[in-house]
Amino acid sequence: MGRYLIEAFDRGERSDRYATERYQGAAGRNWWRCDPTLRLLMRRHLGDGLAWAEPHLDALGELTGGLVAECAEETDRNPPRLEKYDKWGRDISQVVMPPSFHTARQALMGANFTSPSFAAQARAHGADPAALGAAWTYLLDQADIGMGCALGTGGDMVVSLAEKHAPEDVRDRVREIFASGYYSGEAAQMFTERSGGSDLAALETEAVPAGDAWLLSGFKWFASNANGSAFVVLARMPGGAVAPFLVLWERRDGSRNGVRIRRLKDKLGTRSVASAEVEFERAEAFLLAGTGSGEGSGLGTMMKLTNASRLGVAMMGLGVARRALVEAICYARSREAFGRPLIEQPLMRRRLGELIVEVEAAQALVFDGHVGPRLRLAPALIKLRTARLGVTAASDAIEVHGGNGYIEQWPVARLLRDAQVNPIWEGGDNILCLDVRRAMLKERAHLPFLDHLRALATSDLVRGRVDDLTKAIEAWSALEHSVAEERLYPLAQFMADVYAAALLEDQATWGLDDGRKSLVARLYAEAHLADQGPLRGIDRPAEDLEHFDALVSGAFAN
Repeated sequence: MGRYLIEAFDRGERSDRYATERYQGAAGRNWWRCDPTLRLLMRRHLGDGLAWAEPHLDALGELTGGLVAECAEETDRNPPRLEKYDKWGRDISQVVMPPSFHTARQALMGANFTSPSFAAQARAHGADPAALGAAWTYLLDQADIGMGCALGTGGDMVVSLAEKHAPEDVRDRVREIFASGYYSGEAAQMFTERSGGSDLAALETEAVPAGDAWLLSGFKWFASNANGSAFVVLARMPGGAVAPFLVLWERRDGSRNGVRIRRLKDKLGTRSVASAEVEFERAEAFLLAGTGSGEGSGLGTMMKLTNASRLGVAMMGLGVARRALVEAICYARSREAFGRPLIEQPLMRRRLGELIVEVEAAQALVFDGHVGPRLRLAPALIKLRTARLGVTAASDAIEVHGGNGYIEQWPVARLLRDAQVNPIWEGGDNILCLDVRRAMLKERAHLPFLDHLRALATSDLVRGRVDDLTKAIEAWSALEHSVAEERLYPLAQFMADVYAAALLEDQATWGLDDGRKSLVARLYAEAHLADQGPLRGIDRPAEDLEHFDALVSGAFAN
């Protein structure tokens, strides 16, 4: 029995209505077992390696849906705090993480699919480490995207740049810090200043040479994972070029480096990652770029790694959307109104059916970004679509819950608070659109992208829209500069629509789900690419309602 008292209104004829044990949401379930779409992706991408990987995936599904989800709620209620000074009044700038954070992190590191040792085991058993790493972050982000940020922020960037450019003794220190892999919570990116995060021309942090090291002075306005051990910091060199630098908490001689945390940010959400204002006062740093005429070359490398970070944020948007979908389905099955469960009511079935299709389209995009061909345009387009979907899906889940959804004791309120950061992290919509323009004009990146779509699409509708998209890009290229910039957003949305539709059609050819994915692909293409006609599709056949049970059973298994 539960720990609550049985009140008078809980008894009698109404007792079934108040049997709250019926209202189990996502938490407490095994998220691997209840996700047929993830199992389909792993069957496709792991092949014979799935037999070895499945016990690990099953254990991870139990962990993320259980302990990690539980700890996420506790950390949200008791976020990190800053111990600014010690008892002698000396600045220690120590971020104190709550016990729930450490519990979840320790458990996740014990089941870390991204560690070098696990990746080696996966390869030895014929399983793709990239696919397993994507599954790991996908399940983690359903529980807590703040933890996903804390563990994954910039680790690949720090290690890759340090291996190329840092002095040998510093490289050794970085290797020690990241012995458990990129996703170990040891890195932070410090780019944003009070003047803004995307406008590098306004950057004020300065670096001056000091032997084979540099001394950094400046102030970063928004730095996530401030309790990490290794930071990539953007600073301006004497000649004016902006370059990335590595900063550690200790100097080479073991003394405290010139790094101060002014305060932690009191954020709307993602409270399990400590975000702070960080000041550098002649902090020892190491240039993560080439020397001589190529001084700023590290910036280009860093921007390429930023595209990988964008895929990480896109996965966070997908994780929130998937969790919101599961919470909405669970609640709609249990909650009764007008004499029957919500999930049996046509308007609710419409909303849930549309959300299922949108989440699976986002899933197709994100996993293609992680395990598909490395397309220059993909990260920006995928983040553009999935980061925003996390917000709208969480909002939908709140509405499905009604007033309960607006209460912090229910999980969907936190989902919405957390999701709102994803359109900001690693570039807002406008910055992503500008990156799409840069990739098309400077790298002709739309050509391999369009080829990829042509290879995936199977229906006349989607193939026709690939041709239309080709014409749209040509027409956009001929526009006057300011007009072309203003129309980047609808062009990028068109690209994302066709991209997702083509991926879903390709999944339908895998033959792994008795034709259900064909239904999802068709519903998505009809919603996003078909001409709805003067009646806005109101007169079309009610196939979405007729196939609702197939949509739900293929999206969520009890």
